[in-house]
Amino acid sequence: MGRILAIDYGQKRTGLAVTDPLRITANPLITIETKDLIQWLTDYLHPNQVDLVIIGHPTRLDGTDSDSMKYITPFMNRFRRLFPDTPLVPFDERFTSTLAHRAMIDGGMKKKQRQDKAVVDKIAATILLEDYLNYKQ
Repeated sequence: MGRILAIDYGQKRTGLAVTDPLRITANPLITIETKDLIQWLTDYLHPNQVDLVIIGHPTRLDGTDSDSMKYITPFMNRFRRLFPDTPLVPFDERFTSTLAHRAMIDGGMKKKQRQDKAVVDKIAATILLEDYLNYKQ
């Protein structure tokens, strides 16, 4: 059984999280510049046996797509062309950034650390992946 990778896609930075090989826990992985994402995925996917990729699907409270989808959809199309054997599943990411900030506060992170957007993106990807794992149970 391969890992599940989660992508919290952003215009500037993208947070990534991954499960353990048994798909029990979600772990923060890295935050990278979005312009480097395809190369990073090319280097990471195959040697790490990733069987599924989850990507955050931002929606408004009424369930319609947020404006961010105009950036995410072209990435999803490119991903599917470049990695046809790796399923890419959009998953609702509402409130993941808010929950990431709450987790950082609850975890005792200092204000200066909480202002690091790269940390927020990585934690948001982890929350997205945890939500997906809970949904599948």
